[in-house]
This record gives sequence, structure tokens and C-alpha cells, in this order.
Amino acid sequence: MIKRKQLYIPIIIIFVVVAFKLQAFINPSEITTEKINIQIENSEPSSLNEIENIITEYDSILTSEVKKSGIVGAAIVIIYKNEIALLKCFGVQKKGEKDVINKHTIFRLASVSKTVTGVLAGILDDENIVDLDEKVVNYLPEFKLKNSESTNNISVRHLLSHTSGLIPHAYDLMVEDHVPLEKIMSRLSEVDIAAPPGELYGYQNVVYSIYDPIASKQTNKSFNSLLNEKIFIPFGMSDASTGYDAFKSDDNKAYPHYNQGGNKYSVMRLNDRYYNTIPAAGINASISDLGQFLITLTNEDSKNFSNNARETVFTPQVNSLLKRTYFRSWDKVQSKQYSIGWRIVGYKGRKIAYHGGYVSGYKAEIALCNEEDIGIAILTNSPNNSSAKTIPTFLNMLFEYKDALTMEKNSEVNEQDKS
Repeated sequence: MIKRKQLYIPIIIIFVVVAFKLQAFINPSEITTEKINIQIENSEPSSLNEIENIITEYDSILTSEVKKSGIVGAAIVIIYKNEIALLKCFGVQKKGEKDVINKHTIFRLASVSKTVTGVLAGILDDENIVDLDEKVVNYLPEFKLKNSESTNNISVRHLLSHTSGLIPHAYDLMVEDHVPLEKIMSRLSEVDIAAPPGELYGYQNVVYSIYDPIASKQTNKSFNSLLNEKIFIPFGMSDASTGYDAFKSDDNKAYPHYNQGGNKYSVMRLNDRYYNTIPAAGINASISDLGQFLITLTNEDSKNFSNNARETVFTPQVNSLLKRTYFRSWDKVQSKQYSIGWRIVGYKGRKIAYHGGYVSGYKAEIALCNEEDIGIAILTNSPNNSSAKTIPTFLNMLFEYKDALTMEKNSEVNEQDKS
């Protein structure tokens, strides 16, 4: 009997050690990382090997930067040639609590919602459901601006490319005051007009969101239903939703935080600001959703997003004159334009489709480069200045690497020609 007891003692110790290690493993301060090699149907070798060193180096830089910044919670995804190269989550959903950010935690996309709406518009235009070049009054006869010329000539394309001609940010204060979109629209006839439709860039939230009643009227479906049918479900965005109620009722959500100074954060109350302009700023999504979104957008063989729709969405419509501070973390931006829901940035010899968004304790950023089959997105519930460096830092590293490879190949070709 004594011998049996002596045998049990080391077994118990082993169980205690294992339990302790498991407890440490699920500590909320842990950083969760996924590097997923998705084998395309015929099990071809993964393309991720091409940029493995870049991803590893960037991962190290990013992790160090996040720790220094004191961010409460964040998530990032990088895709390359239809595969997820990196998916990483940091911190917790709410300061002082233990629920960690994971790949299905939803954040507010804020103005990154415009990119999703832009893609929907490209799809509905391609399917001849909502024509981007149709006049708004032909869809909404009650629509009225300050003068008849603008009223009769403004098209759906003008709404979604910020070329309505209205003064920028028309009635954003009413949006802040939670006035319903229909009521704000009824007062657009009072807004000053800076130029005829199509001539000048002027950023809008209310005007952009007029796409909601247009699409809903044409299809007899709610805007949320259209997003589910055309994007969320077919693209594999299983966590995505629209509106405040859906966000509030989700148990796996990131809470907003504000920076008190010195990267010390406090929790904010959940709020419904800008949810009355869903196409412009009212979509919720996880980092997993954005990974699937980017994969679909960069996949030229996608059955859910045609090349015709892709060209429609990403073709620049107007030059967008932005302050230098907007891209202060980018190295010498060559051009700034706006397409259908996306900023098109000329950068290091490539065209980058990009958008950022901020609202009450949340910041989101997304970018893709079809030339390089690359996409990146970041979400955070505790914004600070360091997050603005996340995307340009990665693009700089990748493009420098790609350009070096190109130079090396050209050099080899020249040597062969000489011989």
C-alpha cells in the first residue's frame, strides 16, 4: 500500500505541472498567431515560401511595436496569392478582463465599410441591378439638391466616388446626433454646392450612404440582406454584420478604448455613432472576415467577384487632394485618387487600393495590391499613432524585396546575353 502511494505522488506532480502549463498557455496576455498554408485544389506547393522571410521579419517588428505601444487589443491579417500568410491577434477585448482577441472577434470597420459597399456596388452594376451611371433621381424621384442641374445630373457613381459636388462632410454633425438617414437626405437641398457632379473630390458619409435606399428599392431587399447575399456569405465572411444591435449582441466583440496619454487606455461605452450611415461606416467584421474579403478581391479566378466588377471598383474616378499628414507614415506617395469606395494610391511604382477608418475607440485599415497579389488589414480597439505605420512598413519591406529580386533577375539575363 505504501508503495502504491509512492507511485501516485509523481503522477500527481506531473498532472499539476501540466495543468499549470495549460493555465499559462491561455493567459490573456498571450499573442495568438496563425500561419496557414492553404493548398489549392491540386495540392500545388504553397506560394508563401516566396515571402516567408519577409513575413517572419515583419512579424517580429510588428510584435515588438505592439508591445511598446500598449495597445489593448488588435488583430492583423496578410494574404498572398490566395493564401493567408499571417493572421495574428493581440491582447484582450476589454481592458481589465480576460477575454482575448481571437480571429473571430468583431470590430467596427468605421469608414473601411466604404470598401465593402464599393465591392457590392461593383457586383450589382455587373449584374445590371444598380447601374453606376444611372441618375440618382431615376432611382429616387424624391431626391433633391440645391440646384436642378446637380439634382438631375448626379449619378450613383458620383455618390460612391465622392464627386457629388456638395461641400465635404455634408451633415456629418447630424450623423453624430443620430438623426436617421432619411431625415438627413430630406435636407440635402439646403447644402451648398461646390461644383457640378463629377468634377471635384469631396469626402462624404451621408451622400455615400444614399446607395442604401437605392439598392434596397431596386431589389426589394434590405441593405443588410444584400450584403449577406452578395458578399458576407459567398466571400466566407461568417462573422460580419451591420448595425449597432448586431454588434452589441455579439458576445465576441472588442470594446472601444481611448488613450489617456502616454499610451494608457480606459474603456469607453459602446456607442452607435455613424450606424445611421451603414454603407459609409456601419459594418462590423472580424480579422478572419477581412482575410477572406482580401483573398476574394485579389483572386482573378473568383466566382464571386468577376474581373469586370473588379475593374469597375478599382478604376480611379478622381484625384483626391489630401493633406500630407494623411499619409505621413508612407514614403513619398506618388499619387492619390479615389475609385468606387477605395483610395487608389500610387506607391513605389505600384497601385495600392487602400482605406482607413476611425470611430470612437476603433481604428481599421485595409490595403491590397493586385500587381503583387498581396493584401493586408489591421483592426484595433485602442488606436494610437503607431498603428498608422503598420501597413506602409509591410509594403516597404515587401516591395524592397520584390524590387531586389527583379534587379537580380535582370542582371542574370544581361549576363547571359553578354555570354
